[in-house]
Amino acid sequence: MSKQVTIFWPGDYRAEPNALAMPQVRETTEQLVQALKRLGRKPRVIRSFLRKPHESIEQLGPVDEPLIGVFCHWTYGPHTCDGVVGKDSPLLLASNFSGTWPGLVALLNTAACLESVGRKHARIWTDAPDWTRDRAFMERLDQWCTTGQIPYRTDELHYSAPVSPEAAKIADEVLAELRSRRVLALMLGDTSMGMINGYFGPRLLNPIGFTEHKVDQAWLVSRGKFITERRIDEALKFVVSKGAKFHWREDGADDFTAAATREQLRMYLTVLDLVDEFQADCLGWQYQLGLLPLLPPSDFCEGLLNSTCRPEGDGDLLITSTEADQGNLVPMELMKRVLKRRGLHQAVMFHDVRWGATHKGRFLWVLLNSGSCGAYAFNHDPGTLKGVHSYRQPKGYFPIPGGTFAGESLPGEMTWARAHIKDGVLWMDLGRGEVVKLPPKVRDQWWNGTTRQWPFMAADLRCSTETIMAHYNSNHIAVAYGDILGEMVSVSQSLGFKVRVMSAA
Repeated sequence: MSKQVTIFWPGDYRAEPNALAMPQVRETTEQLVQALKRLGRKPRVIRSFLRKPHESIEQLGPVDEPLIGVFCHWTYGPHTCDGVVGKDSPLLLASNFSGTWPGLVALLNTAACLESVGRKHARIWTDAPDWTRDRAFMERLDQWCTTGQIPYRTDELHYSAPVSPEAAKIADEVLAELRSRRVLALMLGDTSMGMINGYFGPRLLNPIGFTEHKVDQAWLVSRGKFITERRIDEALKFVVSKGAKFHWREDGADDFTAAATREQLRMYLTVLDLVDEFQADCLGWQYQLGLLPLLPPSDFCEGLLNSTCRPEGDGDLLITSTEADQGNLVPMELMKRVLKRRGLHQAVMFHDVRWGATHKGRFLWVLLNSGSCGAYAFNHDPGTLKGVHSYRQPKGYFPIPGGTFAGESLPGEMTWARAHIKDGVLWMDLGRGEVVKLPPKVRDQWWNGTTRQWPFMAADLRCSTETIMAHYNSNHIAVAYGDILGEMVSVSQSLGFKVRVMSAA
């Protein structure tokens, strides 16, 4: 393999997140440069963020030598993919394994995007203060520099799992529901922020009993004008009476007021009306990059929709996948139906795989997404919103004020899932796990070290860190309380998914 190696910086479209992450990006790049030099390589650094697809095409497209992308904060998939597709030169995604900014989230998303378009690549990570002193990291980097590949353990990847007669019966009942009436997913825009892996489209959705209907997000603006103040008054009265706590004008969020929450409730009610008009079963809500100057963030709305306790509710929650990610929307809807058939609460939580660390001898992941986690995770009481806190979304992401739907997830047994595209077909990753309650000091350290305004879950995914980092094909994960693994294996296989269970045993 060529001694020359080009290092590049995939970026966020927005300038401020790139600026915030720049110190870590520079430090990580220097660590990587020194590691490569130690191995006798000649690193060259493209010292500017690739913020748009054309920049990736122009900067990476002409490069035939080995490439390494540095992931220390959130980056868009096309800012790597669009410059490297159609080529088979060695490509490595490298992360500093820090929770400060969502760099691991970006690495996992970009890896999944590359997988979905058939572009070969490898992954590498370390949290060592000095990368050259991390023996395992250096051995893996050397192997990539020599062969263009890094083999990782596969013993925790299982392509079948036992299914009890009881679980098979529940799965058959869910399948009968889908045959009777296929699932209609109302999509408010396409998958956002370059999540190529999260868009399946009719060709992949239709064979598994799902159909999408796209609605222009401009309707949130135009139709929102017709939501009456009376409905907003009643919705606000409802969420306050049910226990939601709003952190208006706190911690430097002087512009976050009741008026901001009212506008979020206007959006929520607008979406309810759209769902009713199209008789949709579930919802994909695009991250609102184009609406940033026009509307507040949608996070509080999404949290309400994923809760059974919500204004103008019908007793059911409405599965809502943030960022219009169909890779989470599909398993979340299937899990909801399995849970209801099992007599368990129907809530399914949406999270990022944000970061992780060892606590009392076992590795725990911090699962943390800005708002698509429902209230049940915080209280295990379907009839209230107790435990829900709404903080102003950070100004660096959202100039117009609006609140999150946050809280600390309660401990308990859980099942996790994610659908993704590989080799042109749909796969379903599944596993059992446990939501863990951390001591307050540790919880606060981890929470404050990521994004404190967002909902928090500490989880044991019951497989090694290496298995997730090397093989998991998404930045997102769906989590449901209770053991429904057998049912999900059965229903997924029956629908035509290739199933992969990630488990240490």
